[in-house]
Amino acid sequence: MSAPDLPSLHLRGVVLPEGESRDIWVRDGLISFESVPGAATVAKGCWLVPGLVDAHNHIGLDPSGPVHEADGQRAQALSDRNAGALLIRDCAVPVDTRHLDEHQDLPRIIRAGRHLAPYRRYIPGVAVELDDPAELAAAAVEQARAGDGWIKLVGDWIERGLGDLAPCWPAEAIVAAIAAAHEAGARVTAHVFGTEALPDLISAGIDCIEHGTGLTANLIGELAGRRTALVPTLINIANFPSFADAGEAKFPAYAAHMRRLHAGVSDMVSAAYEAGVPIYAGTDAGGTLGHGLIAEEIAALAGAGMTPTDALAAGSWAARSWLGLPGIEEGGPADLVAYDSDPRTDLSVLGRPVRIILRGTVIA
Repeated sequence: MSAPDLPSLHLRGVVLPEGESRDIWVRDGLISFESVPGAATVAKGCWLVPGLVDAHNHIGLDPSGPVHEADGQRAQALSDRNAGALLIRDCAVPVDTRHLDEHQDLPRIIRAGRHLAPYRRYIPGVAVELDDPAELAAAAVEQARAGDGWIKLVGDWIERGLGDLAPCWPAEAIVAAIAAAHEAGARVTAHVFGTEALPDLISAGIDCIEHGTGLTANLIGELAGRRTALVPTLINIANFPSFADAGEAKFPAYAAHMRRLHAGVSDMVSAAYEAGVPIYAGTDAGGTLGHGLIAEEIAALAGAGMTPTDALAAGSWAARSWLGLPGIEEGGPADLVAYDSDPRTDLSVLGRPVRIILRGTVIA
């Protein structure tokens, strides 16, 4: 988006990911490497990072359910922005947040419509709940039209009769829904905790897996071969023991399963990383977690075995490319964050941005 009335800016610092010290100018909200006379210098002697990305976020949800109030939605978006997350992949919400796009001081949001789940197989009031799996393909097309190039399936959830996690859809419904969404121009992702739902989703050509705690070595190999993305949401998976405690009395098998998944998550992420699976940072903000936590998620990816540079890429330039936006490039949107030391050597720096520039405007 061009903003011709914005003042011109100048920054000098080490530009990531290239790692070269250079001058950057911002004119009409866009990045330029050519000098702009009269530009105001707003940062120097710093490290310049393409705007951070929270690739699994729910602006419009909080622990009590949907957030309908515009001010509440805006407050969530501001928390993410102030943490340096200038691009959000909204991983499905049950409320309309399009009005936030009118606010130039808020992050860019790429939406996935609403969750698609079977009747009574997800959080009440959140998903579009379907009575018949045969309805899934049409619902996928409807949500593709409502979103910005993504839809989200609920791949597994607790089955009360079984007392444990179980797949939500038969294979034929998944194949039809993913094909229909792709035909409509949307990519497909799915919430999946356990293992059993994963083979059908992966073989049907799903584009991304959220959480993925049940991934096995064979399934990781399939993800890597297909270049299917993984957004592991590690800081939310840290809550699995509390989920298990809450369900223990009624569903002891589920509780034990969730504890096993939690215990193995670091090994799963490390194995996926070593296999070459594309991994991106997402906080799962809006459910049990608050907003503004992207720095914690990036640090958690490094703690699970990614190099600090690759963990940062998963929450910045690599994620931006995956979602179709450039990094710090000639003519690209001026969405970037400045830090006073190199975040590749100390990821805690990400929690202390010294300048945030969004759409060519100094926000903080």
